[in-house]
Amino acid sequence: MGDEIQCIVPAGDICGEGAVWHPVQNVLYWTDINRFLVHRYDPRCQTTETWSFDEPVTAVNLTTDPELLLLVLGSNISFWSPRTHPKMRRLYSLETASDMRFNDARIDPRGSLWVGTMRNNVGSQGENLDVDFTEGILYRIDPDGIVSKWKENIGISNTIAWSPNRKTFYFADSPANTIYSYAYDERTGTISGENAFLLAYPRGLPDGSVIDKQGYLWNARYGGGCVIRVAPDGHVDRVVSLPTLNPTTCTFGGSDHMTLYITSARSADQFSGSVFALETDIGGIPTNRFQILPTRTVQNKI
Repeated sequence: MGDEIQCIVPAGDICGEGAVWHPVQNVLYWTDINRFLVHRYDPRCQTTETWSFDEPVTAVNLTTDPELLLLVLGSNISFWSPRTHPKMRRLYSLETASDMRFNDARIDPRGSLWVGTMRNNVGSQGENLDVDFTEGILYRIDPDGIVSKWKENIGISNTIAWSPNRKTFYFADSPANTIYSYAYDERTGTISGENAFLLAYPRGLPDGSVIDKQGYLWNARYGGGCVIRVAPDGHVDRVVSLPTLNPTTCTFGGSDHMTLYITSARSADQFSGSVFALETDIGGIPTNRFQILPTRTVQNKI
């Protein structure tokens, strides 16, 4: 397997994040947190469309309705469709906003959203704020509206992923430079038995991640200029160097889920804020979707 990295979208993002591949539309969605944007890249015609919002957007997730995406914004979680933009239907609001904000978020095999918070470091004009990263919380939001807390006292919530056999859950605290693993019970949607899966890796800090078909975790190393592939036993199997310092997250896409797409944040190098692609011979697993219930309530608060 080669490491031929391609810059596919020189987006100039301040903080590109939250990427997901949409298998029905055959496009890549991702966000720029500081510019309050959602991007969509179509690899067939190599074009990018962009939508603007009133606050940071931190992650894009699929739902069981192929027309609707679940956007995680700084202060809330809302259903959104490019077709009806800027109309959105709010699902949850964060009571601790604007002191805190949502960050990384992904859907579990049961159709629930797992989302972490962090101290809000983005101002009203998208400027970076100097904050102490404390008091983050990892939540699970179920399709029936039940909200539960699973970890507290987090610096920056990142990396939310499940093993292909649905028995292991991964989560990272970036300032702690630690990726944790937990036993995951698909029947109940619970996690237990926290372990340090990857601790104090020397290149950068752990940002977003994705799992491949073999159960290896691909982790973007913010400040480390690379993406690493970590084996289920916690050893680093591979290091893919990038032409930019601050990769932020990654996701598998393409018709066969063999392409690893990587977003990045601003730095001093030429390709900062770009989106990259790496063709692999392993591939990923289909992305989980938030389960929309017919009687879904809205405007709940955490």
